[in-house]
Amino acid sequence: MDRLGALSAFVHASDARSFTVAGQQLGVSSSAIGKAISRLEQRLGVRLLHRSTRTITLTPEGALFLERCRRIFSEIETAELELAQSQEQPRGRLRVSMPLVGMLMMPALTAFMQSYPAIELDLDFSDRLVDIIDEGFDAVVRAGELKDSRLMSKALGDFRLILVGSPSYFALRGTPLVPKDLQHHSCLQHRYATSGKLEPWPLVVNNTPYGNDLPLTATVNTIEPLIHLAEAGLGIACLPDFAIRRQLATGALITVLAEFTRHSGPFRLLWPSSPYLSPKLRAFADFMATHLFAENAPATRPRAQLPADAATDPS
Repeated sequence: MDRLGALSAFVHASDARSFTVAGQQLGVSSSAIGKAISRLEQRLGVRLLHRSTRTITLTPEGALFLERCRRIFSEIETAELELAQSQEQPRGRLRVSMPLVGMLMMPALTAFMQSYPAIELDLDFSDRLVDIIDEGFDAVVRAGELKDSRLMSKALGDFRLILVGSPSYFALRGTPLVPKDLQHHSCLQHRYATSGKLEPWPLVVNNTPYGNDLPLTATVNTIEPLIHLAEAGLGIACLPDFAIRRQLATGALITVLAEFTRHSGPFRLLWPSSPYLSPKLRAFADFMATHLFAENAPATRPRAQLPADAATDPS
């Protein structure tokens, strides 16, 4: 504590360029300020201030030390603010941009609202690239890696893309055993809402990406219709595993070509860089990281039975 007191005396005296003013700010005498700084100089073995009858000035060593001291007090202030805020009940408006598949995250979002009734969620569902800072979002949830140095992030969990269809579809059309068999199947594909491009299916043959020139039975720009079409037996779709947990668990959808599918990706919460999180944003980040994929944990995946010799593509 004596050391912090001496550092505080040094910072105030340096800023005010006066022991008297620094003493008034700290509620002590000017001589107490002078003695504290003298003891600090003795301990450090260096002169920090040049003193005259009219003014004080920083030595080069003093200027360097002053910068360090300011960082120390800034960290202390931030720590005190974080601790004070952690004791508060999180409340207020929280504006979050969610991906279009965010509707499939509603169980976790509903549970969050029930746990934090004082927080008003303002959710914007979009796959476009939003500017968090300029558009006034508190945070965004997106798939992929962090690319903006102005932002901080927290991983919410990983997901995989898998190829699925209904038992009735495979009973009628047969089960694809290798990727080239898809040329004779109905493919339900996702088109990115932002770019208009088709999302490639993550197929690999002999460690080489398989071409995605697949039949187009239907294309949609959101995930929910693809799930419905696949359940209805209208074709094969490439879907994120967390979005079809229930269908996989009940057998309404069955995984195919798992041996040829290679994909994993993260969901992240992003927010503008700041030395501390507001209580409402901290609560949201921690809750979603804990509950998002717990609510939507991948279930045991029924899969179509493959013959023993179907491990590689013979083409």
